[in-house]
Amino acid sequence: MLDLAQHRDEGFISLKTVAERQDISMKYLESIVCALKKAGLVESTRGKEGGYTLPRRAEEYSVGEILRCLEDSLAPVACIKDGSVDCAHAGECMTLPMWMELDEITNA
Repeated sequence: MLDLAQHRDEGFISLKTVAERQDISMKYLESIVCALKKAGLVESTRGKEGGYTLPRRAEEYSVGEILRCLEDSLAPVACIKDGSVDCAHAGECMTLPMWMELDEITNA
């Protein structure tokens, strides 16, 4: 995402170019880009001048939005997964407010 953002004015960028610039394996990059494309965070085109680009300005993306499409859950602890508290010790948990605030910030 950062590479595409930095080179957005160059049009569509091939995965090979991104992989070489970022020293990332093509196989790993393909799996990431597939999820990003499915979520609508990147656009692609085929052909000689094909590749990937960002459909929006970089400033319009949030870290949480990107991570949510690549990860199962962003909850910092299992007891607050999916925005609800599921713990028998929630009433006396001293760290729960901190985890809930972190979860709220991450998902903003």
